[in-house]
Amino acid sequence: MSMTIGELAAASGVGVETIRFYERKKLITRPGRPLSGFRHYDEDATRRIRFVRRAQELGFSLAEIKQLLELRLDPARGCAEVKSEAELKLAHIDGKIASLHAMRAALVEITLACTGEGPTSACPILDAIEEVPESSGNRNRGTV
Repeated sequence: MSMTIGELAAASGVGVETIRFYERKKLITRPGRPLSGFRHYDEDATRRIRFVRRAQELGFSLAEIKQLLELRLDPARGCAEVKSEAELKLAHIDGKIASLHAMRAALVEITLACTGEGPTSACPILDAIEEVPESSGNRNRGTV
């Protein structure tokens, strides 16, 4: 079945500009323009767009998604390479989670130190944010 870009957008749940963006990023193939003037996309374009969207939901960047699509199309490549990419993404996500937990703990600590009373010039939250930890290597930074 052949579709116009608008039909493809509706079928894949994205906007026309998203399809054009994916074409520029070489995530989907831009079909040639026939004499009628309207490009026609096939079902493979719908599948690829859905693949891209789902991979984005899983945290993959567009560059990583392009690699995954290339792996899928190369018969000489194996599933082990895809698994390796997924494991790298998991490790990256785990690092982000650890960082977010550390940020949360620090924010809880400075929030508990504040009574919510007094002028902002004496606010322990603002003071804590302004402090530069000795271990950060940013001792020579100026203040805001």
